[in-house]
Amino acid sequence: MVEQPAFGRRLREMRRERGLSQAAVAGDNMSTGYLSRLESGARQPTARAVAYLAERLQVDPSEFDEPSVGSVAEALALATSSDGGDEALRKLSAALEQSPAVDPTLRWQVLWLLAGAAAGHGERVEEARLREELVRTAEELMIPELQCRARAQLARCLRSLGEIPRALEAAQEASRLAHDHKLSVQDAGAALLTLVSVEAEAGRLYDARAHADDLLALVAERTDTLRTDTLRAEALWAAATVSFRQGDSATARQRLEQAIEEFDSRLDLVLWMRLRLAAASLYLQVSPRQLDECGRRLDEAEPALALVGTPVLRQEMLTLRVHLAFEEGRYEDARAAHDELVLDELRLTYRDRIRLDMLHSRLLIQEGRTQQGSTQLRELAERAQQTSNIDLAAEIWRTLAETPERQ
Repeated sequence: MVEQPAFGRRLREMRRERGLSQAAVAGDNMSTGYLSRLESGARQPTARAVAYLAERLQVDPSEFDEPSVGSVAEALALATSSDGGDEALRKLSAALEQSPAVDPTLRWQVLWLLAGAAAGHGERVEEARLREELVRTAEELMIPELQCRARAQLARCLRSLGEIPRALEAAQEASRLAHDHKLSVQDAGAALLTLVSVEAEAGRLYDARAHADDLLALVAERTDTLRTDTLRAEALWAAATVSFRQGDSATARQRLEQAIEEFDSRLDLVLWMRLRLAAASLYLQVSPRQLDECGRRLDEAEPALALVGTPVLRQEMLTLRVHLAFEEGRYEDARAAHDELVLDELRLTYRDRIRLDMLHSRLLIQEGRTQQGSTQLRELAERAQQTSNIDLAAEIWRTLAETPERQ
């Protein structure tokens, strides 16, 4: 019998490789709750469960066996030199688990690769665990660049989880390391970029504006290198976010459109697409709404989604489509797309999940369930306040105040 957590890890990977939700795999004879506990390693599978899941996934039960792994160095070489994808990464993770005393430099490389893969899959809790281990490994190595990078990436991940106080602490430490050790423009800029985004989320808009100005000054001199152009585009995006949350939507639009105009898709197609998704989101939130502009940017991003789209990006696109349908008064379309989205395994950031819940509350009010929708909005606002997502909480309270009591 396959033991946990290897079984759960393999089950989750095979399900995701096939693009299936937990509900689709569970079918009629297994609860999604039980399947979730199997995937997390919390329950040991029975022989009957293994056979059932093998049938649902159309594989032989032996596919759940954890393959043998070689050394960490060998597994790393295989993972970085082939297109083995999730299978190669799984072997790499297993090799690291079996070699806890591996050299810290090698451990750093493995953790960095695994954390990036977790981020790409939207597995933010697992990513946070790996990022925290990266911070500890960087402390062992005592290399300022790695210490800075580990904390900046951890802060980004914690922000996406809505853990703002911890994210702020990590971002501040990353920025301090970059300053004290006079690190490169790339490292200093990445640390500042993270700090700006976290401060904006925490409602510390004065600090965020000051650091956004520092960031823009740092990247003012463009070069033709991929990394600097990428940093400049992200800096303009971050500065646009701060401007919008300060009520200056004109400057926010100008900065975001500047980033879109300057950035070449050949440098990073994913960032090229994400800039357009960010612009679409902005046009949904300005007053008055610019729905045609929102739709135009989403249509521009759609072809790229077919090329480089991940489950996370697909959910972000669909979420924006749901919001657009609602704002255009296509309430039935919004409800259908919303229900399709929540049936899947959501991998959105904390902010995007809360905003999706806000939309669901507004749909309830639109459908005549006013008390239920209003109550949910209040609960969302209180939850955001409790987790120090001050700016998000303010947005929810504004939405509640502007939402008609009827419908």
